[in-house]
Amino acid sequence: MCSMLLNWLRFGKLNKDYSNTNVFEHSNKFYSVSENHIPQEIDIFTLNTLKYWDVNGAWNRPFASHPKKVLGTGELVIFGVDATKPYLEIGIVSAEGNELVHKADIKLDRSSLCHDIGVTSRYIAILDFPLIVDSNRLLRRGQLIKFDKEKYARIGIMPLYGDANSIKWFEVEPNITFHLINSFEDGHEVVLWGCRALDSIIPGPEDGLKESKLFSRCYEWRLNMKSGEVKEKYLTGPEQYMDFPMINASFTGIKNRYAYTQVVDPTASFAADIPKYGALAKLYFEEPCSEFPVGEAQQEELIRVEYHRFEKDVFCTGSAFVPKEGGVEEDDGWIITFVYNEDNGISQVHIVDTKKFSGEAVAKITIPCRVPYGFHGAFMPISF
Repeated sequence: MCSMLLNWLRFGKLNKDYSNTNVFEHSNKFYSVSENHIPQEIDIFTLNTLKYWDVNGAWNRPFASHPKKVLGTGELVIFGVDATKPYLEIGIVSAEGNELVHKADIKLDRSSLCHDIGVTSRYIAILDFPLIVDSNRLLRRGQLIKFDKEKYARIGIMPLYGDANSIKWFEVEPNITFHLINSFEDGHEVVLWGCRALDSIIPGPEDGLKESKLFSRCYEWRLNMKSGEVKEKYLTGPEQYMDFPMINASFTGIKNRYAYTQVVDPTASFAADIPKYGALAKLYFEEPCSEFPVGEAQQEELIRVEYHRFEKDVFCTGSAFVPKEGGVEEDDGWIITFVYNEDNGISQVHIVDTKKFSGEAVAKITIPCRVPYGFHGAFMPISF
């Protein structure tokens, strides 16, 4: 707390302007972003910072790391979480990137650390889960960020240009979900797929916490806009821990058949006190799992999962799906990922054909420097 106050006195801000969580493109411009500040426009060739992007002065608050484009319009749905009111605001940026055409205060009564949102052609899905930022708790020598599993969890469905009064809220089981895989409409239901855990690694796991609660599994919520009914279930088995999901971006907001994730290595993660990912997974949402793990009831209706595994002590980071130019099917493409071998210290880029997912990478490119484990990777085509 003292360091934050000193930062405020010296620099006029509580924290350094990090920009290390994600990279995204909008209107042919490229931005790096974190959670605590507005994005920075970057030169994609030199990585030099060009300027801050505040949408011509219309956005002056934190900017979360997972903005989503609206399929068909090219508009960008953005959002930002703050420790003081308004805790969460959502905005829509024009396809040209020069105008904030809509802004709404969601009027939450707590600062939920919302890292991702869902967007369909008609709705925005808001995650209000009990990973809570509380500066008053910090003053009492508690944790600034804490998961309180006794508090409520809910998902809000808001019309695309709606406001707080137009949100329909659905109570769900308390959980931690940092990343959504996709969201789409199915009849009267809005469906969300995400990577859901039962406890949080932020700011750090409690002693004795089991991996079954700490690491996330693929999960489904079905929210009926007509009846108010909620259906939720796991889609993957009890030892299939995964996060950092990817899909073919052309299917954002509509029903997709496939997704890809990084797969947690629990043993390596606990040994290093950071999540490590020793494999990639391909999820087949329309194909049932043919093998049911011990202790998992078949009525869970688990989906098929295919793996691309790395060698021992080899881990990936920053994975991204790249659609194949001229591809016909949703899974025509590759996964590009940074890979680090902890035994020999070599960093590589691996390219995996998503049609031959469990096979050898089609390319392994050794790079001349270490790429540290990080957060998100992105691939954006550039015309020369």
